[in-house]
Amino acid sequence: MSNDETFAAAYREHYWAVSRYVARRLDGRPSEVEEVVAEVFTVAWRRRSDLPESPLPWLYGVARNCLSNAVRGYGRHRRLLDRLGHDESANGRQTVDSPDSERPGSWVHDALARLSPADQEVLRLTAWEELGIDEVAVALGCGSRAAAMRLHRARHRLRAEIDRMRITVTQGTGTPRRDTPKEHGHG
Repeated sequence: MSNDETFAAAYREHYWAVSRYVARRLDGRPSEVEEVVAEVFTVAWRRRSDLPESPLPWLYGVARNCLSNAVRGYGRHRRLLDRLGHDESANGRQTVDSPDSERPGSWVHDALARLSPADQEVLRLTAWEELGIDEVAVALGCGSRAAAMRLHRARHRLRAEIDRMRITVTQGTGTPRRDTPKEHGHG
C-alpha cells in the first residue's frame, strides 16, 4: 500500500475517533474542533510516510500537540479581546452551580479538573479513548513503563481528590466544595 493509500485508510478509519478526542478536550467550541482536526490530518498527510501500522495512538499524539497550539492561540485571542473590552463569551448564557443541577458522576469530573493537565490526559486516554498502556505510551511520546507509572500516579491522585471531596460533603456542606483546581507539577 502506498503512503497516500495508508493516509486515506487512516483518515477514513479514524476521523471520527480523532474528532471525539479533540471535542472532549475543547468542551463546547465546535468551530475550534474542526480546525484542530483539520490540522491533525494536515500533519498526518505531511508525515504520511511516518504513519505506523496502527495509526490511532500516533494520531492522538499529533492531536495533543495541535490542541496545545490551539489552546495557546485561544488564550492569546481572549487576552486581546479583554484588552479591547469585548467579551464574546457573555452572549447571554450563564451557568449556575446548584445541587439540583448535579449530573451523575459530576464529582468525578470535578475531581479530574483539579488534577494537572498531564494527569488528566493519561486518565482520558485510558478511559475516554480506551487505549491500552502501549498505545498510551505512543500517544504521550514515552515508553510503556513511563506511561504505566504516569497512569498509576494519576489514578492515585484522582482517588485522593475524590476522597477529599467526600470528606467535605460528610462535614455537612451537602455538596463538594468547588475550590480552585490545584496545580501539580507531576507528569
